[in-house]
Amino acid sequence: MIIGAPKEIKDNEYRVGVTPGGVCQLVQAGHKVLIETGAGQGSGFSDEEYETSGAKIVATSAEAWGAQIVVKVKEPQTVEYDFLRPDLVLFTFLHLAADERLTREMMARGVTGIAYETVELPNGHLPLLTPMSEVAGRMAIQIGAHYLEKENGGRGKLLGGVPGVRPADVAIIGAGVVGTNAAQVALGMGAHVMVIDINLDRLRYLNDVCAGRLITLSSNPLNIAETVRRADLLIGGVLIKGAKAPKLVTRGMISTMNSGSVVVDVSVDQGGCIETTKPTTHSNPIYLVDGIIHYCVSNIPGAVPRTSTYALSNATLPYVLKLANMGLEAAINADPSLSKGINIYKGKITYPAVAEAFGLKADKLD
Repeated sequence: MIIGAPKEIKDNEYRVGVTPGGVCQLVQAGHKVLIETGAGQGSGFSDEEYETSGAKIVATSAEAWGAQIVVKVKEPQTVEYDFLRPDLVLFTFLHLAADERLTREMMARGVTGIAYETVELPNGHLPLLTPMSEVAGRMAIQIGAHYLEKENGGRGKLLGGVPGVRPADVAIIGAGVVGTNAAQVALGMGAHVMVIDINLDRLRYLNDVCAGRLITLSSNPLNIAETVRRADLLIGGVLIKGAKAPKLVTRGMISTMNSGSVVVDVSVDQGGCIETTKPTTHSNPIYLVDGIIHYCVSNIPGAVPRTSTYALSNATLPYVLKLANMGLEAAINADPSLSKGINIYKGKITYPAVAEAFGLKADKLD
């Protein structure tokens, strides 16, 4: 099987779909790996390292996209749409429920798209989304702390305060992987942390692992409104598997926050859980709404590409090997978790939440 890893072209995206170590394993299994020149540079991997591991370095993205399986990190950008074709298996983050144009392009071009974010184990765990959610949750706090500084437009509050001065209030909507990691980092920095979720068992778990050092609240509009009003830093971490995130925080709630407070909506990849959210980039990461700083970068882990690439590749490589060794049909028949990752199969939407987002009917996976 031929596996291709093109260079990511999304704004300031420095991750890469496969590491030199991953290439070595694929080559040892008898496969050919095409790496676009410079694809790993942002993560600290040279072309020479890839060549030493057995990859073939190709000069253009078209050559890397010409493989049977393309392994990426982010969804195809507009200039990459022409690379989509019926005999291609694309394995990457897709977040289709928040991107109707990409969804329809993939349908029209007959491609098969396997989304990292919907590969799901029998226990409901999302093994390929989890490592990036861990990174994004931890980063959300350090990003928020940065923008709370006065010189960056914030209120001028130190997240952890000092003796005699109260710490900043951090509100986290969602107690999943993002919320848990954000809470742990915020607590470690000395902040006062409030977490809201609809799942009481999850709140109990978070209360236990954080030794009761945070406030947990059941999700309802009144609790959300009051918590948002008090927050110096608001983290959006809501996930509905494969679907568009619900807008739990309204603009009216945002307007009650103190000027110079900060919003970091990690769920922006799936449309965001805050009404005032709109996607931003690492080049232009923030905007103001009612005096509130909004940071809504849709590829937050791309800011720490070496850590993120290793973490992601550790999780994705076993699935890449399975696809390459067995072929698409045999692999998804053998592994129900991988089959749940298929959002579009030969141009047909097969993931119900994606179809529902655009008023379409999902086809059954053949």
